[in-house]
Amino acid sequence: MKKILVSAIVMLVSLGMMAQNDNTVNVVYNGTTATVSVANNVSQYLTVTQQGAHVSIEQSDSLSTEITYNLSGSTTDGEFYMSGSYKATVELNGLTLTNTTPVYSGAAVHIQNGKRINVKVITGTTNTLVDAATGSQKGCLYVKGHAEFKQQGTLNVVGNVKHGIKAGEYISVKNATLNVTSAVGDGISCNEYFLMESGTINISGTGDDGIQCDLDGDTSTGETEDHEDEDSGNMYISGGTITINSTAVAAKGIKCEGDMFISGDLVINVTTTGNGTWDEDDLETKAACGMSADGDINISGGTFTLTATGSGGKGMKCDSILTISGGNITVATSGGLYYNNGTTEYTNYTGNTDNVSSDYYSSPKGIKAGLKTQNGSSYTYSGGMVISDGYVKVTTTGTNGEGIECKNTLDITGGEIFVNAYDDGINSGRDMTITGGYVYSRATNNDGMDANGNCYLNGGLVYAIGSSSPEVAVDANSEEGKKVYVNGGVLIAVGGIENGSSMSQATYRASSVSSNTWYSLSYGNDVVAFYTPTINAGGGPGPGPGGGGSNSSQLVISVPNTPTLKSGVTATGTGIFEDNCYLDATASGGSSVSLTYMGGTVGIEDFEMDQQVNDPRIFTLDGRCLGTTLPEDFRGVYIQNGKKHVKLDR
Repeated sequence: MKKILVSAIVMLVSLGMMAQNDNTVNVVYNGTTATVSVANNVSQYLTVTQQGAHVSIEQSDSLSTEITYNLSGSTTDGEFYMSGSYKATVELNGLTLTNTTPVYSGAAVHIQNGKRINVKVITGTTNTLVDAATGSQKGCLYVKGHAEFKQQGTLNVVGNVKHGIKAGEYISVKNATLNVTSAVGDGISCNEYFLMESGTINISGTGDDGIQCDLDGDTSTGETEDHEDEDSGNMYISGGTITINSTAVAAKGIKCEGDMFISGDLVINVTTTGNGTWDEDDLETKAACGMSADGDINISGGTFTLTATGSGGKGMKCDSILTISGGNITVATSGGLYYNNGTTEYTNYTGNTDNVSSDYYSSPKGIKAGLKTQNGSSYTYSGGMVISDGYVKVTTTGTNGEGIECKNTLDITGGEIFVNAYDDGINSGRDMTITGGYVYSRATNNDGMDANGNCYLNGGLVYAIGSSSPEVAVDANSEEGKKVYVNGGVLIAVGGIENGSSMSQATYRASSVSSNTWYSLSYGNDVVAFYTPTINAGGGPGPGPGGGGSNSSQLVISVPNTPTLKSGVTATGTGIFEDNCYLDATASGGSSVSLTYMGGTVGIEDFEMDQQVNDPRIFTLDGRCLGTTLPEDFRGVYIQNGKKHVKLDR
């Protein structure tokens, strides 16, 4: 090992033998050695030590100016190690650096400096870092402080001991392309928070999570202004492209201990293929997931493709509140139900889980939010889900694979949702409320929509499809006195609705329904056309876990005005639900389907006359004639015994 005399380097610079800018250090790697040059104005603050291509630079604590370290060249056995207490910039300028026999650290680049480090991946360059296979380094590229990746070059990283890229504090990414091609641990790991404004991240071949952000301390500061002194465990992603392919067991593509905020014009593609595993510390099963947050997830933009093929795998989950107010989200899970009690493992368990501890299995889910926690014989509920805009498509095929599951309340006020699920299409642990948007939810082995509290259908368009009896299209927890409330909007329910439902809007049952058939539903000036999938001809009405009372060969509809239903039509219009439904439809042909009134009130705009007596005058239930003008205390219209009657506020 030799210690480079900084004074000698300075002398070379002063003689003009090297062109050197102030506040800079150039390190050029060349085979088994490296050339280090230091600017004259900072030479007194640096101690440079070198052995072959292994370079260590120690900054004096009295340094008060930022130094830029420019690294270039190539070596198959070298490293760059820098320590100090003042912020710095590290430029990766066409660098190929493999650490084979560690001298100062096992990392390829190790910044033992707890301050802000600008990591500039110089535009137009390709850089490759590979750390040593031995050592205790935390990452191939390690920054003790916070790392800010900038410029438009490419950085390729291999982590042979632990993480690919690791920062002790936060990481931010702007413009740079970061490729982690393999890592024993996480692809990218940091504390405090993770921020990405633009650029590209590609991660594969990891033994743990793709991108992970943890708290640095014991408690969260929450989000702070300009993220100053923030330690939240949050993720902020507002631009760029992230592609993660994970094969590790129970690994997460993107994981944070805090909240996840995703917005803007970005693309996130995550594929997980790893199965679940048994956690010896928590004594429960864990499963892989594309995007996971211990706190909230807030999505207001972006395009997402989340695919999970491993046993028990999930597309997206958070333990608190999931809010979707924009974006285009596609989730698909195809793995089976994962079971493990610590001694016995099944990757495609098909047995009944009703009497099995939830610690022993992980069900494949499309999207999951909230927590249900057992306390003795009672439960507490936290978190929730709110969808107000955007497009959400979920497909699950494995046993117990629910499409969208919320352990607490679920509210849909807008957007378009398209679910095809093995188990419940959409499930809520407590009340489910739909006041707007377009919702398609089909279950091939359970309820189309299942609320373990009340289910309020107040608006929007809901097309729900359940499997055979005792499952239904729309279910509520009637065993505990809960109900389905049909209050407004458009409802198409193949498989019927829960017995004992409350219908304030007029609701009807069709005389028949056929598989793979186009129907037109006309009401007032509106026409909706919908296509039925293959329908399981279930048994007759009867009790069951889902409340029963119907089967998938039944069709229930509810619309604001008196409906007309036709089957076998040819239809066009504005396509939704992957063109399984048309709005503002134009339909031709077909045959009429008779409808049986179930209950509820016809809307005011539909009340023109008592059609049964062909009389334009308006009558109350007790036979009083109100003439042809509605009174001031008019409050709506209801139907009794097939006749329309005025509801008065008296």
